[in-house]
Amino acid sequence: MENTQHFGQLTERMQAFREEVLDEKPYIDAQRAVLATEVYKQHRNQPRVMLRALMLKKILENMDLYIEDKTLIVGNQATKNCNAPIFPEYTMEFVMNELDLFEKRDGDVFYITEETKRQLREIAPFWENNNLRARGAALLPEEVDVFMETGFFGMEGKLNAGDAHLAVNYQKVLEYGLEGYEKRARALKKDLDLTDPDSIDKNIFYKAVLITIEAVKTYADRFAKLALEEASQALGQRKKELLEIADICSKVPYQKASSFKEAVQSVWFIQLILQIESNGHSLSYGRFDQYMYPYYKKDIELGKITKEEAIELLGNLWIKTLTINKVRSQSHTLSSAGSPMYQNVTIGGQTRDKKDAVNELSFAVLQSVAQTRLTQPNLTVRYHANLNKHFFDECIEVMKLGFGMPALNNDEIIIPSFIDFGVKEEDAYDYSAIGCVETAIPGKWGYRCTGMSYMNFPRILLAAMNNGVDMTTGKRFTKGYGYFKDMTSYEELLAVWDKTVRELTRYSVIVENAIDKASERDVPDILCSTLTDDCLGRGKTIKEGGAVYDFISGLQVGIANMADSLAAIKKLVFDEKKLTPSQLWDAIIDDFTSEDSQKIQNMLINDAPKYGNDNDDVDQLVVAAYDSYLDEIKKYPNTRYNRGPIGGIRYGGTSSISANVGQGMGTMATPDGRKAHEPLAEGCSPAHNTDKNGPTAVFKSVSKLRTEKITGGVLLNQKMTPSMLSTEENKQKLEMLIRTFFNRLHGYHVQYNIVSKETLLDAQAHPEKHKDLIVRVAGYSAFFNVLSKATQDDIIGRTEQSL
Repeated sequence: MENTQHFGQLTERMQAFREEVLDEKPYIDAQRAVLATEVYKQHRNQPRVMLRALMLKKILENMDLYIEDKTLIVGNQATKNCNAPIFPEYTMEFVMNELDLFEKRDGDVFYITEETKRQLREIAPFWENNNLRARGAALLPEEVDVFMETGFFGMEGKLNAGDAHLAVNYQKVLEYGLEGYEKRARALKKDLDLTDPDSIDKNIFYKAVLITIEAVKTYADRFAKLALEEASQALGQRKKELLEIADICSKVPYQKASSFKEAVQSVWFIQLILQIESNGHSLSYGRFDQYMYPYYKKDIELGKITKEEAIELLGNLWIKTLTINKVRSQSHTLSSAGSPMYQNVTIGGQTRDKKDAVNELSFAVLQSVAQTRLTQPNLTVRYHANLNKHFFDECIEVMKLGFGMPALNNDEIIIPSFIDFGVKEEDAYDYSAIGCVETAIPGKWGYRCTGMSYMNFPRILLAAMNNGVDMTTGKRFTKGYGYFKDMTSYEELLAVWDKTVRELTRYSVIVENAIDKASERDVPDILCSTLTDDCLGRGKTIKEGGAVYDFISGLQVGIANMADSLAAIKKLVFDEKKLTPSQLWDAIIDDFTSEDSQKIQNMLINDAPKYGNDNDDVDQLVVAAYDSYLDEIKKYPNTRYNRGPIGGIRYGGTSSISANVGQGMGTMATPDGRKAHEPLAEGCSPAHNTDKNGPTAVFKSVSKLRTEKITGGVLLNQKMTPSMLSTEENKQKLEMLIRTFFNRLHGYHVQYNIVSKETLLDAQAHPEKHKDLIVRVAGYSAFFNVLSKATQDDIIGRTEQSL
């Protein structure tokens, strides 16, 4: 790894540990699936809540454990680092269909042994029509069959996996330990009036909570015992370390943490076990520098740990974080390229009393992330107008390293937006990033603050222009509102778009609600609910309405293509009449292949204004089109509405991860001149090389979106060459640019790829020379070499900005 002079290097041990983890080949791992199957077979009579607790107990008491010889933190998800466990209670369908294909993928490759195949084939019959995917499908009404058959809403990840997309209350875990939760659960259970019908379910829930807490304690105790066994065979410093590990694991996370080392181990155990319980990604660490700081500060002041030792421990935590893995179906990888887990760590921002929250640990986290230089965790910095200047300088220094971190989220728009939605002011000031760029209140927010249905705006536009029939599949998606060939004005097209997108939005809600109901009934997560306020107090799991807040969003894909398509239609067809509606439509059907069609494509690309250049004629078109969706989606509460949480509603979100590539593959040619099956623009970023007026113009265009209503995340990727940040002058220019975007324009988010096109092309041609090359894909980073060629090409094609 390149010597990062500014931030120093990993210790020799952590450098070696990092290389060991990176060199691991990811295998499909059957152990969890086998143990889960045993429990489900043995306890068929048990309520699902109890069954889930018994399942986790079985896994934590029986799974293989190991302690790597270079680690100071213990805990493993599978039988080997970076293996991907199978979660059959969600689905076995894609696993069995792709059993012999995992190693043949273009990207996101997994390996599998013949013994693992045998184990999975043996348990597969039990799960046929007996898991979340099957029960979710059974709940879906016939009205949405066409969307499931065509994969239009992108629900693969919701049927095949857990939800996550939250951060639990780590601060409380550290302050009280699971022992505190156990005492509260016992007291609440004891006080139940069992003549109240609701108490029957609450009683089972509290029983499940107590079983789960005991299971987590057993898991930690098993590591304490293992560490003692290994210490008996160890010498010198390693013997001392193993004895300390044993002592720590005998305490946390069951007891409260009393030191920085205990706090780190406690947080890791919980982060890890939550992902053994459920394979939902975007499980995030929350405001790490805030809840961990008291332990860091105290130990530094008492001389119990040095800053260097603390940074080594943090680097150790980030390496362990990278060991968590997840296998997705081949189709799901198209929207989550690079096997991301989106485990977000948030630092900076403001305190609840509105002061700058940057502290010594904020700097230590930056330094440790810079030293480890990995794809996990996903580091986010909360920006605000009075952010510590030196800290901001250090953030830019990390960006210069070229692995796409940190991302920046803006307090100046996110906090007011939360307050407008009903979040208490002190909680709004305590928000953290979740997964990519989405945001929530850690420890108080329900599942999936974003990531529900994909709404492919360009594909919907094509259906609107085709009398409600999808261009890709030929299937009818909505009622027929007319053919573009027959339209005589832009206003007529916009009216048809409005009806079409509203109708599809309603269908998306039906699909989301059915799958949410299936998840609530079939796969409740007990540990995650226990550690989310105030599921214990309400006696409910998160899906039943246990969280304090519950807002969700889908993902709207292809914002820039939509803008550019509308601009081309309005200018060239209706305003200047250079094209007739029939000419444009025929060129789209032809996929711009004939000579005449190519001339039309050239006009669409070169003669129409483009989003991302601060051109109101374009930007306001997509704002108006987006308004139809935002107005419609607010009509439909989620399945937790009126069941306890504040909110229970939906809003917009553009953090479309790498779905722009997969969604583009399923979209025919579009009126902006894009050919069929090519990637769409990602997030709310402009389409490739259409933003000609520099980064300021991009910021101005993006800021015109209704960011206060798109609280699910307004994802903006920018790309610069390393040479652009090679001088102190340019570094300060970038800071000023970001400050202007956030302070004056109220931008929501921005992140940077600092890498040259030449480097990316060389890495594509000679992957062996670029093993450590990391790029920002969307709201997350990934190793360039593990990405499919389509995703690599998409990143290579992005506009390189200058200052």
